[in-house]
Amino acid sequence: MLRRTLANVLCAILAVTVAAQPAAAAQTSALPGTITLPSGFQPEGVAIGAKPYAYFGSRVTGDILRVDLRTAEGSTFAAGPGTASLGMKLSGGRLFVAGGAGGDARVYDERTGRLLRTYPLRPAADAPFINDVIVTGGAAWFTDSRSLTLFKLPLGKGGALPEAAVAVPLTGDLELLAGNNANGISATPDGRALIIVQSNTGKLFRVTPAGVTTEIGLAGETVAFGDGLWLRGRTLYVVENRNNVITKIALDRSGTAGTVLSRTGDPGFDVPTTIAEFGGRFYLPNARFTTTPTPETAYTAVSVAIP
Repeated sequence: MLRRTLANVLCAILAVTVAAQPAAAAQTSALPGTITLPSGFQPEGVAIGAKPYAYFGSRVTGDILRVDLRTAEGSTFAAGPGTASLGMKLSGGRLFVAGGAGGDARVYDERTGRLLRTYPLRPAADAPFINDVIVTGGAAWFTDSRSLTLFKLPLGKGGALPEAAVAVPLTGDLELLAGNNANGISATPDGRALIIVQSNTGKLFRVTPAGVTTEIGLAGETVAFGDGLWLRGRTLYVVENRNNVITKIALDRSGTAGTVLSRTGDPGFDVPTTIAEFGGRFYLPNARFTTTPTPETAYTAVSVAIP
């Protein structure tokens, strides 16, 4: 009798476990695969934190849209300054935003959308293009695609925002060329340095906190039109925007060398720019750079399984 009772209990537990697995998978797959953004929005950046909300920035007005990933419904999180909101990251209850040709960095309260600080990085007369941001090692780091400079916001105790940004000149292997230079930015796997992609050459560079750049060896490969970066452990994902692919790269711990493992496209891609992760999926806004924008032009963001 005892043997039969234990067998019945084990069978019941197994049945519950097997039944729960498809339910969990169904919950993840039920998230919308395509998010419709406002016509004429011209998205570029995306940020997602621990909660199921994605933040998208407009490169026209700088408006920031917050979208519920469970329903694909969105509303204005913060009105823009009339200049772009490009790369963005969530950290410590705040949203850090790169200001494109506006030459600034902005920080918003994640809960309320209130603008906390604006940091002028380069004057508009110098043709800046503040393109992307990463928050790591107690600081927010911003790239400028039109100069050999990183801009650092050193965060104080409890993540306190600084009074001003610090310009960090880039030296070493990276050379300033025509077009977009430093674009997407990430940390190295060991967290001791940064990684940036140079869009116009398709090269990756390791950058020390002092700004010394060293090209990352990819065994002859490049990441042409490299844009947004996403690091998972020792795996770096690079969005090649006009090539409509996500490139997967295995890095060594220090980020000095890498191996291209795969390139993954999707029928929903239309020049995706950058990348964020939630629920085991990547989310990418379609910038549609090859489509002439009008106020009626349709824009979307898509989600894909992580390669």
